[in-house]
Amino acid sequence: MAHAEGRIVVSGLTKQFKRVRAVDDLSFTVEPGTITGFLGPNGAGKTTTLRMLLGLVGPTAGTATIGGVRYADLPHPLRTVGASLESSSFHKGRTGRNHLRVMCAAAGLPVTRADEVLDATGMTAAANRKVRGYSLGMKQRLGLAATLLGDPQVLILDEPANGLDPEGIRWLRGFLRTLADRGRTVLVSSHLLAEVEQTVDDVVIIAGGKSVRQGKVSVLRAEQKSSVRVRTPNPAPLVAALSGFSVQETPDGALRIVGADAAQVGKSAFAAGVELHELATEQSDLEDVFLELTQGKAGIR
Repeated sequence: MAHAEGRIVVSGLTKQFKRVRAVDDLSFTVEPGTITGFLGPNGAGKTTTLRMLLGLVGPTAGTATIGGVRYADLPHPLRTVGASLESSSFHKGRTGRNHLRVMCAAAGLPVTRADEVLDATGMTAAANRKVRGYSLGMKQRLGLAATLLGDPQVLILDEPANGLDPEGIRWLRGFLRTLADRGRTVLVSSHLLAEVEQTVDDVVIIAGGKSVRQGKVSVLRAEQKSSVRVRTPNPAPLVAALSGFSVQETPDGALRIVGADAAQVGKSAFAAGVELHELATEQSDLEDVFLELTQGKAGIR
């Protein structure tokens, strides 16, 4: 499949539900060979966007395409896109293997794909157990296996780590990275920001249905102001000496100085004769970036 065929392009996408504009002129691109995190507060419009991308909801304006084609116009959608939105629906009385075989038959895929994706997702040992006995993490793996049946170029996953234990999350991280390294396009919506930061290459952050920031995680973190954490038994003179910086008190009684580096803070403390018990540079993480960008912009959906 050509490189461009796996590119996701959302352009001017808008969805109006009566008096609520769930998505408002949203545009972004997801390139093949990358893992992109799709982030936003509850009600930001993430699920509505993904549903429009998959042809489940019609847009009020704008377009959402995969390889330049709307999902509804793809000749073999399951061979192009594997998607798992919200909670997957399973027949509790079927085994995991039979669930996948039914999907293969419905999609015109060879039934041998069921065993192949069970093996790929570590579910072979549970393949003959009925789904009613699966844990949430096992259901997540079965849902992921279902998205892989058509060997798609594009994966669109909503909260794929939900219910997975630490070992499962680590496995998922490596699995998605392997897919991206093989040229697949992976779009992941998630609330687990610490995990997203370890997994994705790029992020698209939305709030109130609008894009607030897009880019590589490393670039977004580098754009954040540095901060220094200090602890002292005599904070007042240090705060006075650092009057040119933003000084915040942390819940555990330390001070966070925003926009300064450790050398500046140490020099100011020395000049003021202030004893320091802790002096450390703090690096911004994706959660810091996310909260700063979305503060006061909670979703309305």
